Amino acid sequence: MFADHAKIYIRSGKGGDGHVSFRRELHVAAGGPDGGDGGKGGDLIFEVDEGLNTLTDFRQIRKYCAEDGGNGSKKNRHGADGKSLVVKVPEGTVVKDAETGKVITDMSHGNKREVILKGGRGGKGNQHYATPTMQVPKYAQPGKPAQELNVLLELKVIADVGLVGFPNVGKSTFLSRVTNARPKIANYHFTTLNPNLGVVDIDGHNGFVIADIPGLIEGAAEGIGLGHEFLRHIERTKVIIHIVDAASTEGRDPIEDIKVINQELIAYNPELANRPQVIAANKTDIFFGDEEETVLTKMREEFAPQGIEVYPISAVSGKGVKELLYKVKELLDSIDDTPVVFEREFFPEEELATSDLPYTVEITEEGVFTVEGPKIERMLGYTNIDSEKGFEFFQRFLRQSGIIDELEEKGIQEGDTVKMYGLQFDYYK
Repeated sequence: MFADHAKIYIRSGKGGDGHVSFRRELHVAAGGPDGGDGGKGGDLIFEVDEGLNTLTDFRQIRKYCAEDGGNGSKKNRHGADGKSLVVKVPEGTVVKDAETGKVITDMSHGNKREVILKGGRGGKGNQHYATPTMQVPKYAQPGKPAQELNVLLELKVIADVGLVGFPNVGKSTFLSRVTNARPKIANYHFTTLNPNLGVVDIDGHNGFVIADIPGLIEGAAEGIGLGHEFLRHIERTKVIIHIVDAASTEGRDPIEDIKVINQELIAYNPELANRPQVIAANKTDIFFGDEEETVLTKMREEFAPQGIEVYPISAVSGKGVKELLYKVKELLDSIDDTPVVFEREFFPEEELATSDLPYTVEITEEGVFTVEGPKIERMLGYTNIDSEKGFEFFQRFLRQSGIIDELEEKGIQEGDTVKMYGLQFDYYK
């Protein structure tokens, strides 16, 4: 099965911790602080690889972590910077936050490499905290924590024109006739399970890329069948060729088929209703007598008022195909050539800030006030409570984040016990 979406976990590297140490040399009674700084954590980077065309690799490996920065050490030794991790993706991959569905980046049209999660900054060693009044600082700065996210990867093919229609209406046959693509063709539903791309060359004009979007069915926008797997590939196309079985070889009404598919496109993404569309009435080579003209007249009466032209073709014999392609090229030339790029909606640096993380304050049956949540867990992860400055930071954090106010609202009194994961202390103002 063609892999065009995946869910993975990504994490940048944590910054290395600063070091607390003092010079210890012969005949030097009180050496100054010489703790080194921690190294920077590695970045998590996405990069386009022209040799990839599916997301298959991400079905096997789902966790991607950059290297943490090394801790500082004595004698002012700086911790090593963590190695960045470069994740290779095919062009056209859209990266989204898994929880909100918001777009983080679109790896297409010139965006070949982007830092998605920045590595944590290394902490400063205690040498930076020496002052005239504090010549023996026993505090070093912890490294900044790593950033982590669960992300969705969606591959949306990059093509100028998309072929849509019910299964078995002749899209693959049409694509093989007008391009150098060689899709599998057979007379049964869902022959095509992969989007097939090909380049159309027109005499005297620049060519364009056309994609055979696998057959849609009613309910595709709700994910029935393989609806969502296929519909995402239409979003970048600028012109839609709607291929229909005009001869009703399988007993379906071609006009009703067009209405059903168009409704599915709109239900999936309302913007698709504004894309120029042309109808390719296929299989006209098997009509008898006046049948062709009767069917085409009905189709034109139905869709001409909507500005949609109907072209009779035969993908097998090539009848009417050239006229259709010239019309498609005319439509492409008449619209804005700005590529379809999905704008960023999610900014990891801002969204992952500690201040935005939640926490809860609960009272146990024993009267212990328990404070938990990712906000607390992350703060404790980079705060050295045992040091003087670390404890001052901890107290300031409790006040500024509103935790003290919430504890007081719940009736905490001096001497009551507060528990935060592995940390437990008595409350005093």
